[in-house]
Amino acid sequence: MRAARLRPADVVRLGGTGLRTRPLRVFLSALGIAIGVAAMIAVVGISGSGQAEVNRRLDALGTNLLRVAPGKSLDGADTRLPEESVRMIDRIPPVQQVAATGATDAHIYRNERIALGRTGSLTVLASGRELLPAVGGRIHKGRWLDAATERYPAVVLGATAAQRLDVYTPGTRVWLGGRWFSLIGVLDPVPLAPELDSAALVGWPAARTYLRFDGHPSTVYVRAEDSHIAAVRSVLPATAYPEKPGEVQISRPSDALAAREATESTLTGLLLGLGGVALLVGGVGVGNTMVISVLERRPEIGLRRALGATRGQIRTQFVTESLLLSVIGGLGGTVLGTLITAAYALSRGWPTVVPVWATAAGVGATLLIGMIAGLYPAVRASRLAPTEALAGT
Repeated sequence: MRAARLRPADVVRLGGTGLRTRPLRVFLSALGIAIGVAAMIAVVGISGSGQAEVNRRLDALGTNLLRVAPGKSLDGADTRLPEESVRMIDRIPPVQQVAATGATDAHIYRNERIALGRTGSLTVLASGRELLPAVGGRIHKGRWLDAATERYPAVVLGATAAQRLDVYTPGTRVWLGGRWFSLIGVLDPVPLAPELDSAALVGWPAARTYLRFDGHPSTVYVRAEDSHIAAVRSVLPATAYPEKPGEVQISRPSDALAAREATESTLTGLLLGLGGVALLVGGVGVGNTMVISVLERRPEIGLRRALGATRGQIRTQFVTESLLLSVIGGLGGTVLGTLITAAYALSRGWPTVVPVWATAAGVGATLLIGMIAGLYPAVRASRLAPTEALAGT
């Protein structure tokens, strides 16, 4: 007598019977899978959302910004860019904007009673009026340097500098370079030039007059046409310092972004590994549940075998049950991971990004784990002889 063939709907219904009769055990087993999947999706989603926010900011500000800085000489000494380097760079045809900052030896304090040396790691930079539009910066409070204020003891603070000094109100006096300077503005954070966040910016002429600034730029910011970035970058060293072009460093924000992406990808790989371990633990839980289920359901298996169920049908039943358990955990983990990503991105004001491949990989991993975890119990159940299984009743 040939055994009746089971339709796919019958297989699913039969596999779901064992899950419906043990809801608490199913919940705990599926929870292990869900935590692993949620960890994987949340890690990838939060990383992707952060990257999307960085790209959004760079797209808004422009990625055509190049940074020129002095390097090291052959004997290891610091190089100084020529005073006329800004004017020479400005003559390159595709260049749209050029601005510079110059390092000074001055320090800034909230008042004259602060002990010398307690600078809070703040720098004082000479700055031209063209700096703010060149780096895509914005004024948070007050105003930027202009033709009048750049010649007098006036200062603009970066966002971090204002926070460390606890000075935000324009008109407040700060002790800078051994004399009082008046605060005229505070900047928002500058993503493309984060070094400005912890700086106090003084007009170029004022720095020469009051801070004994030598006029040599320490950093030159260059905006060029997008289609000519590579060409401009190639000629910048020889243009900025014709005598020693090999001692000039050229970088752009996208270079820093690439380094950041490499770091984030390493961290993401580590966290994905932890998520994989969580998935493995969940898979062990599913396998344990299925083994116990086989032991508890020996009479059911014996009865089905006695009624004509084949070994293949018994294997299919338990593998299907394991797959259904894993799918429940996988779908739950996908929803949980997506919610975690959305909540975190929303709290930071980022766009929510959950890559489709991460969701597919999470669900695919759970199916694979479910199949592997359920295979041994299913084979064990199919090998039970009807008389042996019924003997357990």
